[in-house]
Amino acid sequence: MSSLELKRHRAFPGVKGPVVVVVMDGVGIGRQDESDAVFTARTPNLHALAGRALVTRLKAHGTSVGLPSDDDMGNSEVGHNALGAGRVFDQGAKLVNAAIASGAMFRGEAWGSATARVRASGEPLHFMGLLSDGNVHSHIDHLVAMLEQADREGVTKARVHALLDGRDVPETSALEYVDRLEAVLSKISAKPSRDYRVASGGGRMKVTMDRYNADWAMVERGWKAHVRGEAKPFKSLREAVLGLRDEAPGIGDQNLPAFVIVDGGGAAVGPIRDGAAVLFFNFRGDRAIEISRAFEDATFTEFERGPRPDVFYAGMMQYDGDLKLPKSFLVSPPEIDRTLGEALARAGLGQLACSETQKYGHVTYFWNGNRSGKFDDKLETYVEIPSDTLPFEERPWMKAAEITSRRSIS
Repeated sequence: MSSLELKRHRAFPGVKGPVVVVVMDGVGIGRQDESDAVFTARTPNLHALAGRALVTRLKAHGTSVGLPSDDDMGNSEVGHNALGAGRVFDQGAKLVNAAIASGAMFRGEAWGSATARVRASGEPLHFMGLLSDGNVHSHIDHLVAMLEQADREGVTKARVHALLDGRDVPETSALEYVDRLEAVLSKISAKPSRDYRVASGGGRMKVTMDRYNADWAMVERGWKAHVRGEAKPFKSLREAVLGLRDEAPGIGDQNLPAFVIVDGGGAAVGPIRDGAAVLFFNFRGDRAIEISRAFEDATFTEFERGPRPDVFYAGMMQYDGDLKLPKSFLVSPPEIDRTLGEALARAGLGQLACSETQKYGHVTYFWNGNRSGKFDDKLETYVEIPSDTLPFEERPWMKAAEITSRRSIS
């Protein structure tokens, strides 16, 4: 910046508040043809702003938001991280890829504790998470790498609790990942003294992966299936997917109900018992926090948990740095500092963050660099508009009117 430009910059008188940042989820610059819903919609305000205001374009995917490659689509976590920080940080997928490639994950304390625990107890090493290559919450490559490493290290038993996607990948693509996983498990299990199997699962929007305390019944269904072995029985993961689709024609993978895999006698093959180790292999935090609490909270009232098994539990990453949740994790998360929220608080300026439940954490937790809580209770106000319980495809406007018309912040 030249001295003249710097002088002009310092002379800028500023603007009278408030300054409003509006993040319109799902609105972007597309192909500008009949396939582009934003382009074909009536948007007079957006057109007016684009015509008279300062306008720029930002990339919201790939390396521009800290993902491994430009083939990786963006998502609301990395987008709000980048907007809130004003900088790009390497994100979960990229960090996990590096930790696996270098072997650092398998030299870490959490991996060592998990494998040591099951060698001593004889219980399985349990892997739980989203089974797809969407690379938003997880990636199947990470699961396969861990299964193969466990085999190399002499872990004799492993169980996978597979949450089916259909959201970050095509809605009925589950069998692509099911077949790959079952091939890996069959190959390992063919070796002497190896028993690697799928134990339970369900669709991500019905089982386990709730967020922002919106629907704890999802987590309870997952707990019953994964921990207790209580859900509709099937003989294999493939049979579960096909059978549940037959029962509800047209259903997407994300909405498949909970299920368990059973042996020839009808007993669940993989309930989580004392002495086991559980690794939740999602790297993104928002939909991993509640199930982590179910495993780790000594006092828990969100649902009737029953006896909590004595297990070693770890996440792919630490999903909440302020809550230290979970206590153990395989890969250190990005350290995002000097966010806009922190800068405003330190400057003594008031802030209001408002959204519906499903995106409430995006304008608070993700916006603040994956940080729970406020920087200054006196200066910050958070307002949550309760979300609908219907799927997004049925209510795509996501409480926009209620957020816009909210007058009171009390």
